[in-house]
Amino acid sequence: MSTTTGRVAARPVDTGAAARVADAVKVYGSGDAAVRALDGVSVTFGAGRFTAIMGPSGSGKSTLMHCAAGLDTLTSGAAYIGDTELGKLDDRRLTLLRRDRVGFVFQAFNLVPTLTVAENITLPLDLAGVRGDREWADALIDVVGLRDRLRHRPAELSGGQQQRVAVARAFAGRPDVVFADEPTGNLDSRTGEEVLNLLGRAVRRMGRTVVMVTHDPMAAAHADEVVFLADGRLVDRMESPTADLVLDRMKAFDARQPTPPAPATTHSAAPAVAHSAAPAVTHSAAPPPSPGARPSTKEPQSWTP
Repeated sequence: MSTTTGRVAARPVDTGAAARVADAVKVYGSGDAAVRALDGVSVTFGAGRFTAIMGPSGSGKSTLMHCAAGLDTLTSGAAYIGDTELGKLDDRRLTLLRRDRVGFVFQAFNLVPTLTVAENITLPLDLAGVRGDREWADALIDVVGLRDRLRHRPAELSGGQQQRVAVARAFAGRPDVVFADEPTGNLDSRTGEEVLNLLGRAVRRMGRTVVMVTHDPMAAAHADEVVFLADGRLVDRMESPTADLVLDRMKAFDARQPTPPAPATTHSAAPAVAHSAAPAVTHSAAPPPSPGARPSTKEPQSWTP
């Protein structure tokens, strides 16, 4: 695995781990149908850092995020949030950990349509029965720029505003790490840029941790670091990425993909046409005359084949 350097880092690296996986293997299916989505991946997502996960389609990037976040389980290996190993938690404790220590931002905004912006933001805290920190909430609302929309419902917001609400909700409980799966996938380029800037501000101004899956080099350029997967394996890391460097790295992946051979052309003999004998003509005797009928006076006609 190589390490590539892009633009100069703007701030020191925090070496603490917000989340990590060790020797992570994830296999879907079994036997001949088994798919090895992760193949021995070990990676640490530093606290107070913005990390992007990239790779070709089918490389395992979304699977890595889901397993690291406790949304899916590993076949073997271990996943940690901080020092807590997820595989050792029962369902109840895992649910509580995701609620209290992990935030999520998805491509679909997943807002509750009947709640206001303010209510959607505080929903995780309300479900947990926790009083939010008013100073933290005010700072978060200012960061996402939604103070004049707090009484609006999702249907009254643009797509970009809805995703900003989703981002604020993800950070509301001060989680150890926020996982974002293609957070700009449903947005136009300008609105997507706003959401990415928001994620960056949450990391740099508020000390949060973000791990984002993306296929977009422009989005990845907002991160402090990019990790690259291919065929379920970690193959590269890039500190302080730029869009051009990320794009070049992705092009290198495409160039390494083997071209499948053209299917062989098989010339088979024309199918034989089966000629069956003509059906035999069967001549049956004329039916007997009905009772009381006069016999025919005509000579019977012979038939020559």
